[in-house]
Amino acid sequence: MRPTSDHAGFTLIEMIIVIAITAIVGSMVAVFLRAPLESYVAQDRRARLADTADTALRRMGRDIRLALPNSVRVTSVGNVVYLEFLATRNGGRYRAQGGGDILDFTAPDNSFDVLGPGIDMQAGDLIAVYNLGIPGADAWAGETLAAYTGVTALNVTTIAIASKQFPLASPGNRFQVVEGPVSYVCDPNAGTLTRYWGYPIAAAQPTPPTAPVSSALLAKDVSACSFTYQPGATERNGLVSMTLNLSQAGETVRLYATTQVSNQP
Repeated sequence: MRPTSDHAGFTLIEMIIVIAITAIVGSMVAVFLRAPLESYVAQDRRARLADTADTALRRMGRDIRLALPNSVRVTSVGNVVYLEFLATRNGGRYRAQGGGDILDFTAPDNSFDVLGPGIDMQAGDLIAVYNLGIPGADAWAGETLAAYTGVTALNVTTIAIASKQFPLASPGNRFQVVEGPVSYVCDPNAGTLTRYWGYPIAAAQPTPPTAPVSSALLAKDVSACSFTYQPGATERNGLVSMTLNLSQAGETVRLYATTQVSNQP
């Protein structure tokens, strides 16, 4: 007599049929899910590229709005674009007449009083007066700049400078506190947009900035870029136009932004 069992197994044919049906169902599910998944990945990639480009252009815009009047300059070497300006940290009005320490424009002077609230100063700052960006009144040539010779202090009301005769007086008796040059370098060959600072001022625009220099990467995957500067006039602000293309996996995001630059020194 053959023993009986309540446990029945699968035959090889049954297992093969189940595997085949599972593969067919899986293939059908994959076909239906592939398009939504690819769409989601593409949208996420485009969103990240757009966010990176927008963040980079916003950062540039904040910097450029604080540029010393008439100090923006743009040049290209091959398809690498260089945008440079002198970054300001503060500013105010100097005493031009009356009692106190006036800023003399007829002879070298080494100090002047600040009208209004005191200015926060740091060692290494530069003082700029009426920079026009033209021969004879060009900060890049050092003609409208004087080195601050005081110490780091808050609310400074008398500015000490290296003896200097500024070429022209400001109609509004204004001065700016300059930190130093800043460059934005867009290099599609390397796929990067980089900010440089902490290097010496030079009459000719450096391409690239020379050491010593500090740098920070703003964007990767850069495929193309364009920077232009329209100087305007003393009575009208200049305009910097920026276009940035970021590409990844065959897709490109292109953003355009403009920033006004004060031309009233």
